[in-house]
Amino acid sequence: MTTNDQMPRVSPAWLAQREAADGAARAADLVAAVRRVVAGAPRLVVHDLGSGTASMARWLAPQLPGRQHWVLHDRDADLLEWASADVPGTASDGTAVKVETRHGDVGALTADDLADAALVTAAALLDLLTADEVDRIAAACGDAPTLFTLSVTGRVALDPADPLDAWVAAAFNAHQRRTVAGRRLLGPDAPEALVGAYARRGVSTTISPSPWRLGAGSGPLLARWFADWVGAAVEHEPALAAPIAPYARRRRAEMAAGRLRAVVGHVDVLARP
Repeated sequence: MTTNDQMPRVSPAWLAQREAADGAARAADLVAAVRRVVAGAPRLVVHDLGSGTASMARWLAPQLPGRQHWVLHDRDADLLEWASADVPGTASDGTAVKVETRHGDVGALTADDLADAALVTAAALLDLLTADEVDRIAAACGDAPTLFTLSVTGRVALDPADPLDAWVAAAFNAHQRRTVAGRRLLGPDAPEALVGAYARRGVSTTISPSPWRLGAGSGPLLARWFADWVGAAVEHEPALAAPIAPYARRRRAEMAAGRLRAVVGHVDVLARP
């Protein structure tokens, strides 16, 4: 298992590159359910956990009506600065959306921190947390409905297929479960951990698939995702380095020809106390 003394970090450039694919992938049925849950609220306070540059707020706020106050939580102060510079404009009915930022560790939030939440959201967060942190977040959310989107499942399907695909996927998934700064990350086990945390509290959850579907029209993102995917696999399993070099060349040639397609598994989870 790879051990690292640094917490995983994401760059604003990467978040910007993936924002459109994230928006296309998220489960529309769960957004419809959220609208029903919050319908009629005179003022909607939304706490977004691990907000990054506020892509979740920019995507969801225009799909919800009425007065909205978004509270963006992230441990990366630089990302919160980016978020403050590009906030969502209006709700679906034209009402202005207000935004504030809070710097801190989302895995340490308490019920007091989220006491005013009418809705809690997150995107691409859970795989970076530990089982204890996910359990604490479920406890902190209390009676608020929560929408956690784009949690990785570990399933990847490439077309055309290659014999090395499964080996790379297994090594990547093991890398996602690595220990970082003494914390064992959940990686693709995160959705199951979240559902279990809510089940222990008697809260029902709904799970919907939200895969990325990447192909010729998403060349830069596909290339970046593939490079990161194989890079993490080799970092975890150095024995892959030799066979992965010609594999990567084949895949890059397929990308250049517009032939390579990838379905990258994610799920969205809605909890409704």
